[in-house]
Amino acid sequence: MKLVKHAKSVALALAIGLSSSHSFAADQTLLNSSYDIARELFASYNEHFASVWKEKTGKTVEVRQSHGGSSRQAQAIIEGLRADVVTYNQVTDVDILHTRGKLIPADWRDQLPNASSPYYSTMAYLVRKGNPKGVSNWDDLARDDVSSVFPNPKTSGNGRYTYLAAYGYAQKAFEGDEAKADEFVKTFLSRVAVFDTGGRGATTTFVERGIGDVLITFESEVNNIIAEFPDHGFEVVVPKVSFLAEFPVAVVERHATRNGNLELAKAYLDELYSEDAQRLLAGFNYRVHNEVVQAEFADQFPAVELLTIEEIAGSWDDAMSIHFANGAKLDQLQRR
Repeated sequence: MKLVKHAKSVALALAIGLSSSHSFAADQTLLNSSYDIARELFASYNEHFASVWKEKTGKTVEVRQSHGGSSRQAQAIIEGLRADVVTYNQVTDVDILHTRGKLIPADWRDQLPNASSPYYSTMAYLVRKGNPKGVSNWDDLARDDVSSVFPNPKTSGNGRYTYLAAYGYAQKAFEGDEAKADEFVKTFLSRVAVFDTGGRGATTTFVERGIGDVLITFESEVNNIIAEFPDHGFEVVVPKVSFLAEFPVAVVERHATRNGNLELAKAYLDELYSEDAQRLLAGFNYRVHNEVVQAEFADQFPAVELLTIEEIAGSWDDAMSIHFANGAKLDQLQRR
């Protein structure tokens, strides 16, 4: 009986966050597991893809979505969520689908262009009307009169990007002096008003609950919030130095094959690289690789020095072990 109850609890938990872009009986159904703040983006992209697929094959497709912190989404797949594709905001959350579940090949980053990252972004600040605290760079976020909000790096790729962006800034500012960089990041973390579990929760905390002077999240999300809440007078601040936030995608080959969706899943991700889809992504304030679309949206994205994970931490494996493992640097710096 306990096993039955547990199975039901898992099934219920996995169902939370599922949404669909169609309500009719489609010829095919695809499940995309994605990060927390991508709901609107993929609602739009799914309509685009359904049209492309219908024209190409004559078949209708229903794309279902599962959203949440990308690390939690990956864990749900390992525990049984039969997603056909993943569209995440951190490489490590895709990697574990191979290392812990053998659900995707080890060389998944070689399957698509740009290391299987069809678009990218960086971290930016959303500040309140008039930018009353005069926030312009990472050092302002360590001031005792400024409080920030961003997702918990333990549960969110978004949060890990923010932490690494701040750490990369400190490394440059203090010319590689690790002790000074650590002290800066410790102070920066002490000024955080709320660590939410995911990006959408952090947005709700800042926008609807009115907590914090600065919301730190993806540049794309900052601009989308400004468009969604024009009456609030929010402003965007893009620091001069930040982190290269890749958005990796992959076919969950074992599940897609089992679901009879392997061809469909590959086409779903391939289409993200088309000029029309790249234009759609740029319209949601993501930076893209397509040169034609880049030129069209050049005025939308200010110049910023984007630091890579290799420059800041050596590799994602190093970052996870040195900074984000239990008892590692993040935990040490958060101790008050």
